[in-house]
Amino acid sequence: MIRFAVCACTLALAIPASAEESGAEVDASDNGAATWRAVDAETGQIRDVAGLSSLSEDFPDSGSVRLRLLNAQIGEGDFEAALITLGWLRERGYVFSETAQRQIPKLIGEDNTEAAQSLLIGEAEVIDRSEVVAVVPAEAGLIESVLVPTSDEVMVATSVTGNSIHILAGELGWTELAIPGANDLSGVVSEPDDSIGWLASANIDGSEDETELFTGLIGLAGDPDNPIFVPAPEGVSVSDLTISGDATVYASDPQGGGIYAKPVAATVLNTVVPPGTFRSPQGLALSEDGALLYVSDYRYGLAIVDITSGAVSRLVSDVPAILDGVDGLWRHGNELIAMQNGTSPMRISALTLSKDGRRIIAVRTLEQANPNWTEPLGGSIARGSLYYVATGQWDRFVKGRPAAEKPAMPTEIRRIKLDVRPD
Repeated sequence: MIRFAVCACTLALAIPASAEESGAEVDASDNGAATWRAVDAETGQIRDVAGLSSLSEDFPDSGSVRLRLLNAQIGEGDFEAALITLGWLRERGYVFSETAQRQIPKLIGEDNTEAAQSLLIGEAEVIDRSEVVAVVPAEAGLIESVLVPTSDEVMVATSVTGNSIHILAGELGWTELAIPGANDLSGVVSEPDDSIGWLASANIDGSEDETELFTGLIGLAGDPDNPIFVPAPEGVSVSDLTISGDATVYASDPQGGGIYAKPVAATVLNTVVPPGTFRSPQGLALSEDGALLYVSDYRYGLAIVDITSGAVSRLVSDVPAILDGVDGLWRHGNELIAMQNGTSPMRISALTLSKDGRRIIAVRTLEQANPNWTEPLGGSIARGSLYYVATGQWDRFVKGRPAAEKPAMPTEIRRIKLDVRPD
C-alpha cells in the first residue's frame, strides 16, 4: 500500500506535515450530498489553526486532519480549542503513543494538564476475533492482498516484491506463478463467474527495475502463459481493485489520485475520476446496485462516486467516527468493511449505511489492536467472512529489496466472520 503521509500516532511536536492542498471543490450531484473538497500535494502544507479548522469542516471525520489541527492549536497557544480536539479524538477511540501521552499534558499549558490527561486513552482495547487460516512462506516476499474466489481450499496471494502470485490449493501447499512482464502485483479480484482473475500491476514499492515492466491490469483466464494486458494511462499506477456484477473492474491510483475503470472487452483503462481529486485513494467498494463507488482517501476519509454522472461527494457519518486511514474497503450487505491500518489503534470497522447508501448510521469495531498483527492489509470477502493479510511487511523491504536488519518473514492470512456482533 502506498502512503503519502505517515500516521500521526506520536506528537513530537505532533504530526509530520505531508504535502497536500488545492482548495478546489468537486461538485456533488443535486441530491443534498456533501461536497468533496479536492486535495492534492499542497493540502498538507496548511499548518495554521484557521486553515486547518476550515479543512476539518470539509473533512469532519478525518483523524489525520484533527491531529494536524491539534498540533497547530498547541503551537499557537490555543489550549481551550486543543482540549476540544482531544475530546473529539477520545470520543472516537484514538490512542496516542506513550511518548505523545507524556508530551501533550506538558505542552497544553499548566492549567490544562489534568484536563488533558483525562482525555487521553492509556491503552487500546484489544479485540481479537479472527483466526489464522493460512501462512504464506517468507520466500514469497511482500504479500499485499489475498483473494478467495471459490472455496476455502483455494487462495490467491499477490506479491509486490516477487512480481508474482502464490496459489494455495487444498493440501498441495503454495505454488508460485510468475507472470512474464508483470510489475509489482497488489490488488486482485475475480469476475463474478470466476472465469477471469484481474491483477493490478505497477511499480508501487519504488523498486529500480532493470527492464520496463507492465503497468495496468493483468487478466488470467486459464492459460497463465497468455495473460490479458490492459494498459493504464501514461503516468498512472493502479493498486486497489474492485469489480461490479457486470465484470467492470475499477482501480485506484494512490500516487496520482485518480480512479479508473475497465468495462468488459475494453482494451485500455478509462478515467472515472481525474487525478488531483483525491490525495491517496486506496480501497474501493460498490453499492449493491452498482450505482455508487465508495473510495477511501487515506488521509481525508470516504468519498462516493456516482458512476453515471461522475459526481464526487463525501460519505457523511451521522455518528462519531474516524473515516480516514482506510486501506482495504469492501461492502458486505448494508455495511462497508474498512481496514483501518492508518489510525491508532489499527482496526477493522463495519460501517452501516443508510438506505440510500450516502450516510453512515452506525459503526462497530470487528477487530482492533490484535497483538498478532504487524500491519493488516488487503483481502477479500467470501461466505460471510473477511480473509485478509494480517502481517504486512512494508517495513521489511526498501525499494523492493529486503531490509538488512529485517529479513522477510512468513505472512499470516486471517479470517474474521463479519456477522458476529460484539459481546
